[in-house]
Amino acid sequence: MPVIAPLKSAVSESRPSALRRESQPRFDAPVQNGASQVRISSDVSPAAVRRAALRRNLNASLVDGTAFSIMVGCGETYFAAFALALGLSQVASGLVATLPLLAGSMLQLAAPYMLRRFGSYRKWIVCAVLCQAAIFIPLIAMALDQRIPAELVFVFTAIYWGMGLATGPAWNTWIGTLVPVTIRARFFAWRTRLVQLGTLVGFVGGGMALQYGAGRGAALTAFAFLFLAAAVSRFISGMALAGKTEPVPPHGTERHVTLREFATRIGRRADGKFLLYLMAVQAAVQFSGPYFTPYMLKQLQLSYVDYMTLVAAAFAAKMFALPWLGHLAHRHGARKLLVWGSIGILPLSAMWLVSNNYWYLLGLQLAGGVGWAAYELAWFLLFFEMLPKEERTSVLTTFNFGHSLASVVGSLLGGAVLLGLGAEREVYLGLFVGSAVLRCIVFGLLRPKFTASPRAGYHRPARPTHSIDIAASTPHGAGAQPAASLPVPSNSLINPQSPERGAR
Repeated sequence: MPVIAPLKSAVSESRPSALRRESQPRFDAPVQNGASQVRISSDVSPAAVRRAALRRNLNASLVDGTAFSIMVGCGETYFAAFALALGLSQVASGLVATLPLLAGSMLQLAAPYMLRRFGSYRKWIVCAVLCQAAIFIPLIAMALDQRIPAELVFVFTAIYWGMGLATGPAWNTWIGTLVPVTIRARFFAWRTRLVQLGTLVGFVGGGMALQYGAGRGAALTAFAFLFLAAAVSRFISGMALAGKTEPVPPHGTERHVTLREFATRIGRRADGKFLLYLMAVQAAVQFSGPYFTPYMLKQLQLSYVDYMTLVAAAFAAKMFALPWLGHLAHRHGARKLLVWGSIGILPLSAMWLVSNNYWYLLGLQLAGGVGWAAYELAWFLLFFEMLPKEERTSVLTTFNFGHSLASVVGSLLGGAVLLGLGAEREVYLGLFVGSAVLRCIVFGLLRPKFTASPRAGYHRPARPTHSIDIAASTPHGAGAQPAASLPVPSNSLINPQSPERGAR
């Protein structure tokens, strides 16, 4: 896969003009370079070798991100629907989206230790990625053999999340050593667009496959094919990761932030208040968030295609809104964008009370996608402005756990309401209104007043050509190395804002 044209010019900008005229290396003599051997002639300069390695790393990163996003779209996004198809209750299917995430976040606490044991970013990440791909095998078996207890879906998805979350901090550190600062903004803008497109393609394709299977009484068989496609996509992602070089192996300069120190920052320091706000919002959102899927599929009796269209509408709205939101963040700062995004998501869940009309819900999803895009882009920019670089890996690992715990607390409270009052339409709507009220309370008590700089979240870059690129660098997870104050989207650190979140 060749480097796309805008990135070719970006790579050219990262080297002196005299070097641009050099010919491409001839592959006829072996030189060891990271994960693979590159054969070059002895008369090729070291700069040409570095450029060849850079192009290979950029290509591998594009393949990795695209394959990963397809896995998310056709696999991870349908876990709750799969639980419903297996016969689990509406409450249990909602909890599939949160309880395994907490268990996975506990597993990923061991990631720093495992990274030290492996002694290599690439080896540890590829191992965890291949394990994540392999976990789809028992899910496929569950879809094909209904004698397997359906409750095991919680165990397998917990391992899935643990392996995915464990790669995040290491991936962010590693990718920061591979992509030069001068081209990071442009490169990750393109990469993020591919990730968004891949997720949308995977999700839409999955919805169509499920609709086809359900129409023939073979919905579980369709799930098996979806999970097979997800496993293959993640395997391709792992192979692309294995093909990258590792110029800077792990070292001991990172500072470890203990759980106790992390807790003392909450409510005291600016970064601690910021993290507390994110976790509180997550708990309020998850009070109702996991139960929108069973509400749409069971209470509204939507087909898989209608369900897919509603979810895809929110995701498409995010993609189209990002350029505009990026300009707002650049002009007014990420702190103001966070306030605006927070206000935008306050009433969303309660708006489901207005009407069940499909076209109304479609419009609501479009509006919700814009609100969530603003919120996500803002906190993503602020996140990496406010955390010291030497503490980032440690703090991200702990934040993953705290954020997941907030998700579980919110979802368990919402599940308790459904269990206590019954999974009826009126109870669902009450749950949605309750989530909106909780968001208002959180916003009123913890309204974002923190700032890391006079222009919190994004400093105007020295090169004007890069300013537009932040619009495409919204999180597909979290975790980053800054490039001109622009965070790098991660593959698999915690994904608190899943692609399907729209009017929720």
